[in-house]
Amino acid sequence: MSKIQVPRHVAIIMDGNGRWAEARNLERVEGHAEGARAVRDAVETAARIGVEYLTLYAFSVANWARPRREVETLMRLLVDFAAKERSELRSLGIRVNVIGQLEDLPTGTRHAVEDLIQYTADGEKMTLTLALSYGGRQDIVEAARALAVRARAGLVLPEEIDEAFFHREMTTRSLPDVDLLIRTGGESRVSDFLLFESAYSELVFLPIMWPQFVPQTLLDAIEQYSNRERRFGRTSAQVKNGASAAFDPLDPVA
Repeated sequence: MSKIQVPRHVAIIMDGNGRWAEARNLERVEGHAEGARAVRDAVETAARIGVEYLTLYAFSVANWARPRREVETLMRLLVDFAAKERSELRSLGIRVNVIGQLEDLPTGTRHAVEDLIQYTADGEKMTLTLALSYGGRQDIVEAARALAVRARAGLVLPEEIDEAFFHREMTTRSLPDVDLLIRTGGESRVSDFLLFESAYSELVFLPIMWPQFVPQTLLDAIEQYSNRERRFGRTSAQVKNGASAAFDPLDPVA
């Protein structure tokens, strides 16, 4: 990977577990179990190549509407992941973080995740963030509500609120902007995932289902990312030659 530009923050929408299972005449829950292997591959590969932040869309607020058995399976898999992977994560220097509403999870699942967060807290190589009971719109609304309460109490002035100030109220406050967002499952949408944080991220949509994700899949996606020009509103010439001074509307027009 020495010639490849490794993104600092990679986020993944792990889609297609159920469809992978159904295509093989298996129950959907078996697809989620197989998807756990893909999670391990993604985490280990990201840490190995130098990704600093890896965020996985593990369970959205919308997923609570899925069949009860499927939700229960996902909650159990989270407990299994916390138990089976804790030693490996700690040995690799990976700290676990959560965004979303952790308090929404069943007590046993929540405790397992909280214990994992505490057990890996000293990790300095990579931050693995699990999005649990997470929704991008909900996170934005909750941040706006919190700021409104503080403003009404006179603790915040409107002119103090900029993007950085607003972000500090979100559950993603400890994460940098997303550089590369990957989605498996053949769908081309972000599904309420990191809406605020991925404003300028590069998007890679893959036709494979999540259980088909292997280490090379991540390397290929990062190669795509590395070959793209990230302009952030500038022109190609500015990117290649260094950004010119910002436009000032008060400057006289030549």
